[in-house]
Amino acid sequence: MKPLRIVVLGGTGFVGRHLVARLHADGHSIRVLSRNRDRKRELSVLPRVRIDNCDVHDAAALARALAGADAAINLVGILNERGSDGSGFHKAHVVLTETLIAACKANSVPRLLQMSALRAGEGSSHYLRTRAEAEARVRNSGLAWTIFRPSVIFGRDDGLFTRFAALLTLTPVLPLARPGARFAPVFVGDVSEAFARALVHPHSIGHSYELFGPRVIALKDLVRWTAQLRGMRRWIIGLPDALGALQARVGEWLPGKPISRDNFRSLLIDSVGTRDGLGELGIVATPMELIVPALLAKAPR
Repeated sequence: MKPLRIVVLGGTGFVGRHLVARLHADGHSIRVLSRNRDRKRELSVLPRVRIDNCDVHDAAALARALAGADAAINLVGILNERGSDGSGFHKAHVVLTETLIAACKANSVPRLLQMSALRAGEGSSHYLRTRAEAEARVRNSGLAWTIFRPSVIFGRDDGLFTRFAALLTLTPVLPLARPGARFAPVFVGDVSEAFARALVHPHSIGHSYELFGPRVIALKDLVRWTAQLRGMRRWIIGLPDALGALQARVGEWLPGKPISRDNFRSLLIDSVGTRDGLGELGIVATPMELIVPALLAKAPR
């Protein structure tokens, strides 16, 4: 297949940086839209990658940015919002998706790849609810769409193992809400590969892919393993839900929102899948054990 002209929203984020490099390796030309193009200058060294300043919530600006594109990829997502009424999630996930769909149609961009989340639409969290609402907009768009629903994603500079490693350096005791919550962490390289393959294979059009790794792990075991790999002796205290909910309420007021009430509601739903989307795309899921030990060995202490 000939190289494509691709516009990526959220391309300077964790997944985006990996995906842009993967798409570039296939010979595609990528335009990354960012509010601050100077923040991730490392992408600019790739000869067919262009980073442009753009407020993707500005409908006119987004429509201009999509002119001449063959495909759009939406990686934009937030785990926390200002306030707690769901409006921030609705803007980031639903309204932006609507704006993007309109911009694709205005420029005759036929292809849309949409990042979502495993178990979207289940439970009571604003995050999962708005992810599902955005999916519905994509499915009804009339575009040639593909949706990806990953579990938590790990890799270099992730917000999972790297984040917990940093937290564990701050205290010998870590109280943990929803310690039994289960995940099937998926490697960012596998997620990027899934996008790259789906982009060029027509059989992926109109399909959703659950992306998860080969091992299901409880949150408390994930954190303990992180501490073990960093050579730290830490006391991980699993909180009952009543105390976990209180921790989440307090966490909303702390710098960086280490946990929020919506995070807590999301943790009530195990992030595990039932259909092997990676396998459907011909990808063998990478075990955590092959990546995480080296990842944490290099992480700042």
